[in-house]
Amino acid sequence: MMGPAHSLSGAAAWLGVGAAAAAAGHEMPWPVLVVGALICAGAALAPDLDHKAATISRAFGPVSRGLCEVIDKISYSVYKATRKPGDARRTGGHRTLTHTWVWAVLIGAGASVLAVVGGRWAVLGILFVHMVLAVEGLLWRAARVSSDVLVWLLGATSAWILAEILNKPGNGADWLFTAPGQEYLWLGLPIVLGALVHDIGDALTISGCPILWPIPIGRKRWYPIGPPKPMRFRAGSWVELKVLMPVFMVLGGVGGLGALGII
Repeated sequence: MMGPAHSLSGAAAWLGVGAAAAAAGHEMPWPVLVVGALICAGAALAPDLDHKAATISRAFGPVSRGLCEVIDKISYSVYKATRKPGDARRTGGHRTLTHTWVWAVLIGAGASVLAVVGGRWAVLGILFVHMVLAVEGLLWRAARVSSDVLVWLLGATSAWILAEILNKPGNGADWLFTAPGQEYLWLGLPIVLGALVHDIGDALTISGCPILWPIPIGRKRWYPIGPPKPMRFRAGSWVELKVLMPVFMVLGGVGGLGALGII
């Protein structure tokens, strides 16, 4: 999938989680619903850190471009070190390590620990990164004609405002994890979800996605999970733009209304 569809599916997924949480008696305060949806929209772009032409590679200028090159090399090294005889030979690391459930869990857990240990400034950093990515994904047309600095300023301003709102009593800093010292522990959840939603989206395309690594399937450890080939589509095709993106919008709207108790 392309960046906009990934981000939209991420936001829709978190809003759906909000509806499910409300049904289970763990209602999200509205700031958690909004912040989580934006983080999930941004996190749904992050697995493409292994691809220098992806949206995330240009989101933070030279920093993200350099990081993408490093992650690509690391991913390729892990692929070569763990491949089985049935796995294809590759020349790069795209759609390998960063497109697995292991990566999703590690990144989400790392963000949660960073938020709890690092306090306010760590939370601001996590919000800033994901707000910038959310702008790049959800407002891609505007972001492409704007300067990077304007996108970064919007991300920084949004992160500061949302952090202030979350920090107010009753607004959700301790949502789901209520013990002392566990404030913002939930921030890792939309990051894990966003990465997994990205992987599922890529699994629908022609190439599939090795979500289950390192679990071996047959003669492959990097088995490209996906539906039957006739049901797959090319990234950026009319199926993605004309069918899936409108569906994500509808599902996100329904999920948001359910999370707020309106339906």
